[in-house]
Amino acid sequence: AGLGVLAGDFLKPAADRGVPIVAVPHCSRRGYFRQVIDDVGGQVEVPIHWSPSHVLERLPVQVRVSINDRDVAIGAWRLMVQGVTGARLPIYFLDTDLAENAPGDRAITDQLYGGDGEHRLRQEAVLGLGGGALLRARGHDRLGTFHMNEGHAALLTLALLDEAEAAGGGTAARAAARDRSVFTTHTPVPAGHDRFVRPIVERVLGRERTTELDSLGQLARGELNMSELAISGSRYVNGVSRRHGEVSRAMFPGVEVASITNGVHAATWAAPTTARLFDDHLPDWRLDSELLRYASSIPLAALGEAHAEAKQRLLAEVARRSGVELDPEAFTIGLARRATRYKQIGLLFHDLERLRALSGRVGPIQVLCAGKAHPRDEGGKALLRGLVAASRELGKDVPVVLLENYDLGLAGMLCAGTDVWLNTPQPPQEASGTSGMKAAVNGVPSLSILDGWWVEGWLEGVTGWAIGEPDEAPRDFSQGAAALYDKLEARVLPLYFSDPNGYRAVMRNAIALNASFFSTDRMAREYAINAYRLA
Repeated sequence: AGLGVLAGDFLKPAADRGVPIVAVPHCSRRGYFRQVIDDVGGQVEVPIHWSPSHVLERLPVQVRVSINDRDVAIGAWRLMVQGVTGARLPIYFLDTDLAENAPGDRAITDQLYGGDGEHRLRQEAVLGLGGGALLRARGHDRLGTFHMNEGHAALLTLALLDEAEAAGGGTAARAAARDRSVFTTHTPVPAGHDRFVRPIVERVLGRERTTELDSLGQLARGELNMSELAISGSRYVNGVSRRHGEVSRAMFPGVEVASITNGVHAATWAAPTTARLFDDHLPDWRLDSELLRYASSIPLAALGEAHAEAKQRLLAEVARRSGVELDPEAFTIGLARRATRYKQIGLLFHDLERLRALSGRVGPIQVLCAGKAHPRDEGGKALLRGLVAASRELGKDVPVVLLENYDLGLAGMLCAGTDVWLNTPQPPQEASGTSGMKAAVNGVPSLSILDGWWVEGWLEGVTGWAIGEPDEAPRDFSQGAAALYDKLEARVLPLYFSDPNGYRAVMRNAIALNASFFSTDRMAREYAINAYRLA
């Protein structure tokens, strides 16, 4: 999912620069799901099955954690990430699919976001308690900082407290444990933070752990809030954009919440044509993406040629997947997001007649959409059906294609081959967002409601465009749609069709000003200095 992609992008520059990091996720043998879209836009979830032995190394190590009053064995697989300078760092994938475990326990790590609340807490016990135990078993007993992303790993704080108390910490044990942890929250709304009621906590973690949580004040309201547990056990807490830091401070009153804005790994997300362009004009950009700030030296004609090639590659893939032949001269909007209500992916299609009139009057428009809805998110699935309905009503006047199974490969082509990246979240629910950053690497500017990272990356008409006024977000859906059409009609489309070099200048600025800063090179450095206390 998105956090996993972000983590992968973060580990690559860490390896590039030799930052001493180890990473611990689950080994989800069934992944998430493969998406199929039926004729009316209905989402069909097809199970995924893959064998970790094809890409990972099984390690001869096993640890045990008490879950539901029985010992659950946890094994591990390893992947080594190699940086451009040859430095390597390990990722340990936790796996409970072991013969000695009961059938239900073998499935704990099986699938991302699977099962009910009790299953979810079992997964988080494996990650937090089992992850800490595995690191010790692998000899990583001198780690200076444990970094918890989201509350999923918050039970690690209990394991670290156990260690501090066993070392004779006494009353200072809690402070000693807290000094070893940092916590990053990625969620700007209260409903997005995992909570478990006391009966589930008692069943999954047992009486002793429940008593410990009581003593820490973590069950005072009859439920365990994993983010609050992580915060209470961490010396440093941060959000993932400046705006998200502000939102998080309001969500957790009295907590000092810093901010480190997310980034993307430029060498991963630069399309082949973009990478060749950078190789020709910005040597060593793969090692130091800050060099992209010198993209202002790239000739506009060369940038236009690279983008045209990426666009042709994307449209060829669209034709292969959907059978729809699109126009390489048409203004191509990229709209690829998780299908959930706050993303407001239907905003562009609120007034189909106005969208049709724009395309006919200013210049031809076509739209490429992609995104999965959570299997239990009926509202998100309804949004996908709405996209297909809009596509049928618009017909050839404004071609709209919904592409199935949004994944890393498709994301890379969309972020490079579209002409503008559209993002329409309902503020302040976009913690950061990174797809627009991936687009910026390829010179694709953003057209976005001001939320998340775009508050920092936006320079009107320079790096892209804002939907609505900078000091006031659209108050409702219809107002947001009107602001979107207004900006397309008055600024974006006229520039694209009447002043190609002017549009390419915005594309070049997106690279020089946004891609050079919103990178995981900068992000990793900020975490190393501010959170990890590394020199």
